[in-house]
Amino acid sequence: MKNRSVIFFDIDGTLLTHDKELPPLTKESIFKLKKYGHEVVISTGRAPFMFEELREELAIHTFVSYNGQYVVLDGEVIYTNPLNISSLEKLTETGLRNNHPVVFMDHEDMKANVAEHAYIKESMDTLKINRFPSFDPEYYKGRELYQSLLFCPEGEEKQYQQAFPEFDFVRWHPLSVDVIPKGGSKAKGIEQVVKELKIPDERHYAFGDGLNDIEMLSIVENSVAMGNAVEKVKRVAKHVTKRVDENGIFHGLKMLGLL
Repeated sequence: MKNRSVIFFDIDGTLLTHDKELPPLTKESIFKLKKYGHEVVISTGRAPFMFEELREELAIHTFVSYNGQYVVLDGEVIYTNPLNISSLEKLTETGLRNNHPVVFMDHEDMKANVAEHAYIKESMDTLKINRFPSFDPEYYKGRELYQSLLFCPEGEEKQYQQAFPEFDFVRWHPLSVDVIPKGGSKAKGIEQVVKELKIPDERHYAFGDGLNDIEMLSIVENSVAMGNAVEKVKRVAKHVTKRVDENGIFHGLKMLGLL
């Protein structure tokens, strides 16, 4: 296809509403993009096992997960960027002293370092997924982890930022932050995808709404913030569409001339 484009979509607040529902017009729009020969890619902070059903529903086989640390192209893993395990072990020890639990995450599962904790339950419940981290405080040993979740109230992550400069801390909930390798981002994962697809920069598009979308929207030539995006994200994007629950994806794609 001569004018083949690649479009990257965040999940929460972009493809899915606050209630984790996929608007029918969004689904229809995705399939039209695929019918027209475009590449449709999911770009998310979620783990691969947290959006299997969505990938199946939309027939999407290329994705950037864990904020860029685990990238799959047409069902094949093409890039991974694991956490430094010795540093993660020290972070976990610090967290335990502060009553800040940690969840370890690889491409298959997630395990908590405490049996139960109110912070974990409250924040994980907002994802509305049929999965909850079980207890295994040694899950980090002998395996590659691509992201961890540190559970602490807003502002309290600063002590970890100072103590562990080898990690980036990206807040996604008032009680939780993503812990990823320093410099890791959706943008890094996207670079791996576009390198393989060989689609010109002017035909790269991205839709997002959250703080972990800023790097993605900064590097992609045609960036779109959802109407429900935080103001910082809207300032970075070249375009702003309607809210996710107002068929923002459909209207954004129409605005860009892709539909």
